Amino acid sequence: MIERKGLVTAKGNPLTLIGAEIKIGDIAPDFSVVDVEQKTVTLKDIKAKIKLFSVVPSLDTSVCDLQTQRFELEAASVPGDVGIFTLSMDLPFAQARYCGAHAITKLKTLSDHREASFGTAYGVLIKENRLLSRSIFILDANNTVRYVEYVKDISTHPDYTKAIAALKQVVG
Repeated sequence: MIERKGLVTAKGNPLTLIGAEIKIGDIAPDFSVVDVEQKTVTLKDIKAKIKLFSVVPSLDTSVCDLQTQRFELEAASVPGDVGIFTLSMDLPFAQARYCGAHAITKLKTLSDHREASFGTAYGVLIKENRLLSRSIFILDANNTVRYVEYVKDISTHPDYTKAIAALKQVVG
């Protein structure tokens, strides 16, 4: 498996990402994760034409919480057939509890805890702690990657303005 060292940090400490880098124009790789009901979800199972994957290390941290709540708000206002998903290594039980506590109803949470399939396919699995590195991926109706952001320091926020602008451009 490909290891990419020092591309991201946690509060300045270098981390190693496992998996190849995803680039704009790539066909999105498939993955196998589970939803809050512990049902397997693959890329093919997602019915939404346009997909935004908001990837966080853990919903139990302040930046991940704010990132998820921000995309929940955006999910309510984005027109068209768009699915917004938060992916983490959190257990499905924890994700369900989080969604209930924060009234998350528009976006869906997906857990990569079983196989780290999303993490390795999208190059965001952190070797040092088996969490996912903060990132954003937007796929069009053909599952072509139209936007990518690997956040340089996982303790900081992604560029919400750029991600939402890219999503709106893909939606048309």
